[in-house]
Amino acid sequence: MGEEQGLKAKKEDFKAWYAEVIKQAELIEHTRVSGCMVFRPWAYFMWEQIQKYFNKEIKKLGVENLYFPMLIPKSIIEKEEGHIKGFKAEVAWVTKGGDSKLEEPLAIRPTSESVMYDIFSKWIRSWRDLPLKINQWCNIVRWEFKTPTPFLRNREFLWQEGHTVYASKKDAEEEVLKILRLYEKIFKELFAVPVIMGKKTPKEKFAGADYSTSIEAILPDGKTIQAATSHHLGQGFAKAFGISYLDKDGKRKLPYQNSWGISTRSLGVVIIAHGDDKGLVLPPALAKYQAVIVPIYTNKSKDLVLEEARALLRSLKGVRAYLDDSDKSPGWKFNHWELKGVPLRIEIGERDLKANQVVVVKRTGEKKIIKRSSLNVKALLKEVHDELYNKALDVLNSKIKTVYNKKELYDAIKSGFVAKSCWCGDESHEDELKEKLGAKSANMPFSEKLFSDKCAFCGKKAKYVVLWSRQY
Repeated sequence: MGEEQGLKAKKEDFKAWYAEVIKQAELIEHTRVSGCMVFRPWAYFMWEQIQKYFNKEIKKLGVENLYFPMLIPKSIIEKEEGHIKGFKAEVAWVTKGGDSKLEEPLAIRPTSESVMYDIFSKWIRSWRDLPLKINQWCNIVRWEFKTPTPFLRNREFLWQEGHTVYASKKDAEEEVLKILRLYEKIFKELFAVPVIMGKKTPKEKFAGADYSTSIEAILPDGKTIQAATSHHLGQGFAKAFGISYLDKDGKRKLPYQNSWGISTRSLGVVIIAHGDDKGLVLPPALAKYQAVIVPIYTNKSKDLVLEEARALLRSLKGVRAYLDDSDKSPGWKFNHWELKGVPLRIEIGERDLKANQVVVVKRTGEKKIIKRSSLNVKALLKEVHDELYNKALDVLNSKIKTVYNKKELYDAIKSGFVAKSCWCGDESHEDELKEKLGAKSANMPFSEKLFSDKCAFCGKKAKYVVLWSRQY
């Protein structure tokens, strides 16, 4: 446990608050390579919870885990022209091995479509080989930016990438939404964060895809963050990489492909969505310790209180609980575990022993005295989760402003809102918005229908409802 200092107020100096909280809560350690960080155990545990949850769900869908190499020959990564064009500025290259120059430069994996699909062309020969459903958990390197922000924008990050191949376009497209709903479920059940499901505009879709879908989170400052994506790749990659199969009638056909992923960027969503001036506020599903017991005693009562605290710890079945019996003061422990975001603190002292009670403090703020016989920690953890989710839902709803013209749209974004407008589909409006306000389209929500027949930008016939925002 390192020495801790007071945090900056989140609303007053967000950048300083964020930098301090991820450091002092022992989530990361910076390294000598900018944008490459150490995921410390407190953070990596959260990633493991996501892995466990997601692995269980995708295996129900018949998806198998495997691993592909991180080094990709230049000739392979450049096979799909639209794909590499979208990643060209981000690719890091290996050009030497020891003192010898390589015959062909090797790209360090910015994403794995190319290296995987080159192999898929060997695995897929017949309709019997379909569908192919695989996923890998790995690291990714993208080198396009100057100012890294831990979790949110790293040069190296962790993710899962699922890749599937179908004979039927219908089956492939059904999976795109099935996986997107699974990501939405992860954010609701693990992260206690509501998200908006929708389709990306053509300009913002994944490079080389037919179309992309996403879940978008809206954070307290009115910015959005792309939380996870699910893409329908169509047949473009199959054409580029020579992936084809013989159907039941002996005819050679091209399959349809999908890719989908969630990354450690999602941990940044949790930190920003729930954190406060005291530090992290973790939803119970992601917290390494869901409850911390803090004994409060004098020299005279120490043995008795610690004995009861250990008994309490043993009684908390099915809960990740921890007894802090260190020699630090109770006040120090309170501050430390609040900074770390632990959902519940259970205090037990000499007075509590006599009254057969404990003092429970939820990280969401409520403090109450509970009889030992009535203590239901799992129910209290559910309360914490629900309180976090409902608070985040209030933020989401309060930060969306419906607009009908260009002035309203620009004013909303300048004022820290997400603007919801009808749009004609002209990409020049996206270019102008990015140039003037540094804002982009988040997605086109599935749940929204046209509420105006005019585009907010130009007054022409509207085709879509779009969320526009500044983004992480």
